[in-house]
Amino acid sequence: MSYLGEFAAIMAVFAVVIVAPGADFALVVRQSVVHGRRAALVTSFGIGASLLFHISYTILGIGLIVSQSLALFALIKWCGVAYLVYLGIRSFFEKPFNLDEVALAGEAKAARRVSLPKCFGMGFLTNALNPKPVLFFLSLFSAMVSHEIPAAITFLYGIGMAGALIAWFVGVTLFFTNPAVRARFSACGRWFNRVTGATFVLLGLRLAAQRAG
Repeated sequence: MSYLGEFAAIMAVFAVVIVAPGADFALVVRQSVVHGRRAALVTSFGIGASLLFHISYTILGIGLIVSQSLALFALIKWCGVAYLVYLGIRSFFEKPFNLDEVALAGEAKAARRVSLPKCFGMGFLTNALNPKPVLFFLSLFSAMVSHEIPAAITFLYGIGMAGALIAWFVGVTLFFTNPAVRARFSACGRWFNRVTGATFVLLGLRLAAQRAG
């Protein structure tokens, strides 16, 4: 029962963290509107897999080394900044999304034009290159989890957290791929690409200003 109580406390804090808009949220929204449900769902699973990556190196103690090394933290941060800016520039100049073309071709055929492994990788990298999860697991998570708990139980906590994160983004995907909602965003055409592109760039600049401490 102590494990369940501890896990419940962690999930209560984590629930607040995952609903806060950030790069992951912006990516899933864009994937939902531009590429459809399948692409956004696969992207969501990529984000969840990245969370398991974070908790794995935290358990191994590698995260502590990163948190204590300004050089390593800076390397991760600037890789994240570069990736977000890259996504922003790419989104800004991307051809406007046409919902009518999808309706004529069929959702499944349109989804096949998008590389699903690439969607998974985009979700994974967007989360993996964000130093905020590093700080979360080394501060709140590490403080809330007892040092006496076996690593296997801690990893199970991570699986539960990854499942909750995926479930949240699945919900986001279902909302933004609703035909009426998606039609409203796609009607913006080029402006939707510009706004999402600018959002990624601004998130990158905000990350650039973030300090390790």
